[in-house]
Formats: sequence, structure tokens, C-alpha cells
Amino acid sequence: MVANPERRASLADAGLQVLASAGARGLTHRAIDGAADVPQGTTANYFKTRDELLGALGERVFERLAPDVARLAQLEDRPPGIDLSIAYIEYIVERTTSEPDVMRALFELRLEASRRPGLASILHETLARNFRLDVEFNRQAGLAGGPMEIALLRYAVDGLLFELLTVPMDTGLEPATVVRELVRRVLNGQPTVP
Repeated sequence: MVANPERRASLADAGLQVLASAGARGLTHRAIDGAADVPQGTTANYFKTRDELLGALGERVFERLAPDVARLAQLEDRPPGIDLSIAYIEYIVERTTSEPDVMRALFELRLEASRRPGLASILHETLARNFRLDVEFNRQAGLAGGPMEIALLRYAVDGLLFELLTVPMDTGLEPATVVRELVRRVLNGQPTVP
């Protein structure tokens, strides 16, 4: 079969939808065929094994959640300071919660990766690259803090996203308020990156 990148991406998107709604146990080639409304066997033609399928879904998650370059440029044009740091984290939360099924699929993939070394390698590499991009954006924009503060914010924001996209504990706090407090508390007194 001739490779068709658009069909492959469409099948991966359907796979993310299945993974988000049915979990890793419900993720089958047949379920993806149904979700993508393609003939049975189509997904298996593109992703021969479960590991290949999970790896492709891991890659597709990060394609779908990638930041908009124009939006990043707008943020970089703002003056450095705590307000820019808050705006950047707000953009991360906005971007990821606007694709709730994709984020839920990522949570599922990360859990599955704890049991599958091949998938863990793919996700680890991509997560590390995204962390380096955050560090570089921080540096270019002249924001406060460094890799430690960015890591702390990533851990905190991942927890917030998990809270927003799964069963919440109902704290009564608005996400925007939480983001502002997280950034202020983590970056309180941190020097601007040269």
C-alpha cells in the first residue's frame, strides 16, 4: 500500500479519540477503523503492531498540541516580566484544554508508557524536547527563572490539566486564578534570565 500521510494522520486522530474515550484497553485497530469510518483492516495497513500504533499516537499528540508560532511571536513581543510568564502559562493551559481528548489521550499514553519501554522512549524524547523549547522561549523572552522554575511550573500545570480534564476535586478555584498564583509563587523573586 502506498503511504498516504493525510490518511495516516486521520487514523492517528481517530486513534487518539478512541484512546481518550475507551482507554488503552479499548484501543484496537478495529476500533480505530470504526472511529475513522474506514474499511476494516485500514488501520492495520498503516500501523502493523500495537507498539507502532502507540508510537504514532504519541507523535501525533505533540503535533496536535504544538504551539502556534504566530502566537508565540506575539508573546515574545511583550515586555519581560511576571505578566508575560503568566500569559505564557495561560496559553499552555488554553492550548491543551481546547483539545481535551488529545490531552486525555496523552495521559493514557503516559500511563501505557510506564509499561512499554519503546513508547516510553518516544514520549521521553518528545517531552524532553518540549521542555527544552520552554526553556529556550523563557530565555529568548527574557523571562524570570531558569530550568528549575520551568520544571516546577510544568509539574504544577500538568497537575492542573489533570484536574481540569478528569474528575475534579472541586476546590472552587478558577483555573486562571490558579495559573496566576502558580506563576507568582514559583517565580517570586527569581531573576530575569539574561
